[in-house]
Formats: sequence, structure tokens, C-alpha cells
Amino acid sequence: MLTHICSNVNLDLIQSAKNSIFVEEFRSTLNEPTGDFFYDEWTIKPEYKNSPWKELLDTLPFPKGEARIIQLKPGTCYTSHSDIDDRYHLNISGTNSYLIDLDTQDMHKLETDGNWYEMDAGKLHTAVNFGREVRNQLVVRKLLNRTKNKSVKVEIKTTTDNADLARYEFDNQISPVLNLLNKKCALDNFKHNSHSVSFDLDEGYIDTIKSVSNNLFKVIL
Repeated sequence: MLTHICSNVNLDLIQSAKNSIFVEEFRSTLNEPTGDFFYDEWTIKPEYKNSPWKELLDTLPFPKGEARIIQLKPGTCYTSHSDIDDRYHLNISGTNSYLIDLDTQDMHKLETDGNWYEMDAGKLHTAVNFGREVRNQLVVRKLLNRTKNKSVKVEIKTTTDNADLARYEFDNQISPVLNLLNKKCALDNFKHNSHSVSFDLDEGYIDTIKSVSNNLFKVIL
């Protein structure tokens, strides 16, 4: 689930970034979109231009989507989920914290080692903090791919008014399939709102997307 991609991020710089976190917030976004949320590279917010966070982001040699400091308090975890977009991870702080691949039940210990990792977020996963210190993780969305093949318009709508249920089940049932289709460059123009997602789909994968239709989600072609 985690693949080491590049290293040698200065540990003193990481410590400097950690020291600049004054208010504990679940998520703090460091940059802002320049166009499409999922497809166009993001740019650093003015308030972070002269900060260690800008220096840390510059050590990642790939186009960057949304970059966030994500915190996990001691003794807490996330509900199971997957994401359409894979992520880059740099650990800032924390002890006895793990990412857990729920498909294989493998635990990946998170250490402040100065290494960037690529995360396959299409796998069902969670994160847990067994330690006494707040875990701080710099997480950067990978930009979504485009497709050059002939495509059809697809919409997936939820059939329930229970937003929490819809989000949980979407992240567990639908997102793994969308992540895989993105890796195959079979998706384009992905959009979402509180009740549905829409995208252009490579015609060769129509049967794949039809297979996710169930009593909670309706696939419209």
C-alpha cells in the first residue's frame, strides 16, 4: 500500500515544520487550486510561501494536487474507506501510528524518516494512532489522469437521504473501482456533489461501471 519514492528530506526541516503548527486542527490545507480541483496542479497559499511547509512540498518532484497537514489524535482511528485519487505521504510526527491495509490486514508503521511515500488509496484502509503524541502527516493528492479514448457520460447517484451512510458506502464500494479506472486512464472530467458523481468513461469499461449499481447507488449512462 505504501511505496518509497524519494528520500533525503532534511529532518531539521521537518522539525521546523512541526514547530510551526500552533493550532491543532484535523486538516489544514497548504495550497489552493489553479483550475480543476482534481486535474490541475495546485499552488502554495500566500501565507505559506516563506514557511518550512513550502520547502517540504518543493522536495516532492511531481505535480501536486491538494496538500494538507492531517492530524490524528492519540487513541483514535478513521473509519474504513478508499479514495479515487492516490496520495503522497510524508510523516511529520507521531509514535506508534500506522496505516492499515484492510484488504490484506497489513500494518504499515509511520516513522519520521525523511522519506516520501506513494500510497495506493484504492485499497480499503484506515489509519490509527496508538501513541500519546498527535500524529501529523503531510498528505498530497495525486492529480487524476485523463483519457484519450472514446468515452460516454456516466452519473452515479445515491438512493438514500442519509448522507453519512451514502458517504461511507461510496468510499467502501465505489471508490475502489473508480481508483482502478483512473489508474487505467479510463476516466475523465470527474465531478462530485453531495448526492452524485459524474465523469466521462472509456467505452471499454461500461460493464465494469454497471457492476457497481445496487440498492444504494444507481448508475446512469
